[in-house]
Amino acid sequence: MSRFPFSINPPLADLRSLYNGFDAPLTALDCGQKCAPHNPSGKPFCCDICQAVPAAYREEWRYLRANTDLWHAWRGDECVSGAKDESIKLQAETPKNMLLLACLGPARCQRSFRALSCRQFPFFPYVTSDYRFLGLAYDWEFEKICWVISNLGMVTEAYRQQFVETHDRLFAFSQEAFDSYYTHSERMREHFASLRRRIPLLHRNGNFYLLSPASERLEKVPVERLPPFGPDKENSR
Repeated sequence: MSRFPFSINPPLADLRSLYNGFDAPLTALDCGQKCAPHNPSGKPFCCDICQAVPAAYREEWRYLRANTDLWHAWRGDECVSGAKDESIKLQAETPKNMLLLACLGPARCQRSFRALSCRQFPFFPYVTSDYRFLGLAYDWEFEKICWVISNLGMVTEAYRQQFVETHDRLFAFSQEAFDSYYTHSERMREHFASLRRRIPLLHRNGNFYLLSPASERLEKVPVERLPPFGPDKENSR
């Protein structure tokens, strides 16, 4: 069980505008139907809070709480026994100005009130060591279970464009959000360097790249060169 990567802290009045501008489908098909059969709960991994717990800034939570019954504050007891230690760990890792959320589940999802962390999953904005927002990187903790990570070529161009435009807007008024993603990108470089792997990147220019975690050198590649994981890796053999 993992916490989603970071959300943002926009002014309350801008949230509906941000949601409306970040509403394109991630893929042309329902990717949840691709991963759900591999989850014991039968839910898409991204919609299963026993696999991934969304995080939202408190101002976003106030907006959601006032406008929908989709969400409630995550209690930590929603999952099966044995998760107590993990619950304590997640709560301890959550910044003071954020909180963890739980939803009613995929069958009762209200798509117009998805949190921003849901809309961006499994991606986060990759920020270089010299403070440039290059594009979309994925949260590596979900590499083996998220179907999209193994099929990056299925990400729609509309989604990629809205992702970039939304985060450009966020970074214009939230240095805190930018710094959070800078730190998360740094962690990704350290992780991939330890594995001697390059980082797949959906660049804001519309192309696909492999990025060296040490030098941050970019190599433009066809999407077919990006590796599959989990069940998709087995099926590709």
